[in-house]
Amino acid sequence: MQEKSIKENWAGRRSVKQWIALGLVIIGIPAVLLLSWQMGDRKYYLTSMLVLLCAVAAFWLSFERRRPKTREMVLIAVMCAIAVASRAAFIMFPQFKPIVGIVMICGMALGPQAGFMTGSISAFVSNFIFGQGAWTPWQMFAFGLAGLLAGYLCRAGVMTGGRRLVTALIGGGMILVLIGPILDTCTLFTMSSVINTEAVGAVYLSGLPFNAVHGAAVFLTLLILAHPMIEKLDRIKVKYGLMEAE
Repeated sequence: MQEKSIKENWAGRRSVKQWIALGLVIIGIPAVLLLSWQMGDRKYYLTSMLVLLCAVAAFWLSFERRRPKTREMVLIAVMCAIAVASRAAFIMFPQFKPIVGIVMICGMALGPQAGFMTGSISAFVSNFIFGQGAWTPWQMFAFGLAGLLAGYLCRAGVMTGGRRLVTALIGGGMILVLIGPILDTCTLFTMSSVINTEAVGAVYLSGLPFNAVHGAAVFLTLLILAHPMIEKLDRIKVKYGLMEAE
């Protein structure tokens, strides 16, 4: 009876931590972004740090009885490096960037929280190449959200390495209907002197071609790389006993 009570207590605490982690992502970070808009463009480094702290805190809270192992952090760091390199490799092709596809693969293989942290960190780090600015926190949130959603969709059996075409279509569609519009919203807030119906329509319509190219890059990345990369990451997880508590 006592053992059952202890298990229920641990389950309750884990559920609370998971809800706090999710709240940091879907409420805390958007609140930080809105605050940054009020503070002005010159506060983007502070905003980026706050977004990054929320991402790391959400990742840490996803673990119940232990802190993440060093090997797990190294694996996530490697995925961040691959994501940054994938963006830098296509520097000559505007908008055709596979980075979000790599972030989605990380979320599918290592879990939603790991996917969110990978997306946030890789967006921040890669902007040392592409340029930091008021857009950086928005990219951190958008890229991280892509990894988070891919992780949850994978757990639900919707996006999996074995369903290449379906996974690629969902990933590309996510760019068109969610990730791209979030980045367009940043443009609306930072570039428009007046926010009205005309400004909103102009920003979102002008962003469609760019989002389509971005979505195509993510589609091809998932179609070609999702299955083999997830297989390799699953082998690493089994071999070293990683991510079993997420």
